[in-house]
Amino acid sequence: MTIKTIRKDNYPEWYQAVVAAADMAENSASPGCMVIKPWGYGIWERIRDEFDAQIKALDHENCYFPMFIPLSFFQKEADHVEGFAKEMAVVTHSRLETKDGHLTPASPLDEPLIVRPTSETIIADSFSKWVKSYRDLPVLINQWANVVRWEMRPRLFLRTREFLWQEGHTAHASHEEAELETKTMLEEYRKLCEDTLAMPVICGRKPEYDKFPGAVDTYCVEAMMQDGKALQAGTSHYLGQNFAKSANITFINKNNQPEFAYTTSWGVSTRLIGGLIMTHADDEGMVTPPKIAPYQIVIVPVIKNEADTEEVMTYINNLRAELNKAMPFGEKIRIKLDKRDKSSVDKFWEWTRKGAPIILEIGKRDVEANNVMMKRRIYINTPEGKQVVAKDDIIANVAKYLADIQAEMFARAKARLQANIRTDIKTPEEFRAYFANMNEWIEDGKCGKVAFVRGKWSGDENSDALLKELKITIRCLPFDQSGSEGVCLLTGKPATTDVIYAKCY
Repeated sequence: MTIKTIRKDNYPEWYQAVVAAADMAENSASPGCMVIKPWGYGIWERIRDEFDAQIKALDHENCYFPMFIPLSFFQKEADHVEGFAKEMAVVTHSRLETKDGHLTPASPLDEPLIVRPTSETIIADSFSKWVKSYRDLPVLINQWANVVRWEMRPRLFLRTREFLWQEGHTAHASHEEAELETKTMLEEYRKLCEDTLAMPVICGRKPEYDKFPGAVDTYCVEAMMQDGKALQAGTSHYLGQNFAKSANITFINKNNQPEFAYTTSWGVSTRLIGGLIMTHADDEGMVTPPKIAPYQIVIVPVIKNEADTEEVMTYINNLRAELNKAMPFGEKIRIKLDKRDKSSVDKFWEWTRKGAPIILEIGKRDVEANNVMMKRRIYINTPEGKQVVAKDDIIANVAKYLADIQAEMFARAKARLQANIRTDIKTPEEFRAYFANMNEWIEDGKCGKVAFVRGKWSGDENSDALLKELKITIRCLPFDQSGSEGVCLLTGKPATTDVIYAKCY
């Protein structure tokens, strides 16, 4: 049963249809903002919990900073304020009063406050108070928070004026230590995307013109969506001493000399959920990786006669207990028993559209045969998805079933990425013709037109204008540089740097 719009016909509408059919989020009465509903927020909670464990294993600690930041803090770092000025929401008054029956702002603030678009400036202010000696370093902190950026073209999860995110901030005694932190956290994002979200990525460095405002270097992980466009899935910034100088984060080093600290920042957001949708969803709705599914198994009772209720429910409750006993290392499966007063068919398709990894339908006939009717959300060796499985078999193999779904989702997305990176375009003429005519849809396994081009770039100062003309971007300079000589696909000049060119979100 397909959703309202299929991918091939209208990809943007299909995306919105998946969000709606999976009941993940909806537009809010606050313009440009979204309400994240339980299934969507449950996915974010799992992403948060998985990554929180990753960073705590590396000795980072969570804390919280104010969402209101004095305007003067941004003005200290010129590149930073210029980079965010057009997206800032500003608080100028502290209260409202009624005049002629209308509410109007009153009590102007002495200094405007910026509603947090990112926290480098206010966290740097705290670091300047915390850090006095090299013995106080490194400082390794993270916060889970919301941010506000005044997007002009909002789209659920991908671009909204308020969104949720994680932002890490660290301070170090040396350039080498801070740069290592930046790259270490990028690797943590790669692991989060690939191992947890089953979303393959390309790791690299942003070109100079596209780095984070105020950073020395920005590193990123880039994913390919099913329509061939790129999505930036996470960034890690080496800030050098720029923010330390503007906020006066100084320490006495081991040589008893004053020195500015070296800082980093890194973050991912609820945008990852948009990436999940566009990487894995199909024409039946969302497909949720088991590692971050709010419920990994959904059990739908099929009770046609009220007299069968007790027998069926006893069987189901025993099965739930046995499934959790079957998991390794004391883990528990996230199981949902859907007892709502709806038809089993309606409930089955609702959970299919949400992308629940495994759906079990259990009725009296299954109880009598000691079986379950199982549907894995992606088809693995069962073209129709549904199959009758002995109760003992699912108990014995449930961990494998979930692991197989996770692995298969990553394998399919990885194959799509690898098959859709062009490396044979060698001249600016071929390059322009390709992006002028490329299709915006990739048939899985039928890769005619493809999405990414890996080619040379000269670093020419006119590159940004040429890219805008073609409506494409340089996503990154991949870490696995070939070092070979070639021709820049933008300018035709000699070049040795490999980059990934693509359209993007």
